[in-house]
Amino acid sequence: MPLASTRRTGLVDQVISQLRAQIDSGEWGVGDRIPTESELSDQLEVGRNTVREAVRALAHAGLLEIRQGAGTFVRASSELGGALRRRLERSRLRENLEVRRALEVEAARLAALRHSEEDMADIDRAMALREAAWRERDMGAFVESDFTFHRAVVNATHNTLLIDLYDDIAQVVYASIAHTAYEQSDGATDQPSSSTEGVDHSKLTEAIRGADATGAAREATCYIDELLSLTED
Repeated sequence: MPLASTRRTGLVDQVISQLRAQIDSGEWGVGDRIPTESELSDQLEVGRNTVREAVRALAHAGLLEIRQGAGTFVRASSELGGALRRRLERSRLRENLEVRRALEVEAARLAALRHSEEDMADIDRAMALREAAWRERDMGAFVESDFTFHRAVVNATHNTLLIDLYDDIAQVVYASIAHTAYEQSDGATDQPSSSTEGVDHSKLTEAIRGADATGAAREATCYIDELLSLTED
């Protein structure tokens, strides 16, 4: 979606509306770095101070995150998502896992019923990367590919609201994966075990492939419950 130049009245509100539209349309996804202040100023034909004020307003609303020295990134796809994300960031690991359980169990069930061949290819690709990273003890790559796997399952639901909610808590999901994976990786075997975030997801993958909604939900429940059993109350 191209950005249009603005009129000279109510400039900040107009810029806010245009930036929000970029997020709402998916042109700027959660985690994306948006154009620089100078670039936005040129595209919108407004002063940099106007752009700066608009960006700060959206950051305050939780949609954007300003990282000094790195740029400005999309933090959430809606104000509701931003508020939810701020709340989750103050929660305990166990609470985060319980939220993941609520979303991922239903996601697994729906993915089994609705996935396309392309969705299945994305899930298989993430699984292969995940298993390779685990064998090589590359925990950074493992966390990244494990998150990609779970997100691919969510995407396979084709439920846009569920996908948006998951995107809104993506940072918290990623952090919970990293926490449990690094904590439990010492002394791990060559194969993922059921006592770590490195839990084997092959049964979940096959349940989705076989359109086994009950089995997929069961497998998703099992891996989250394993993680919950390792956390403090």
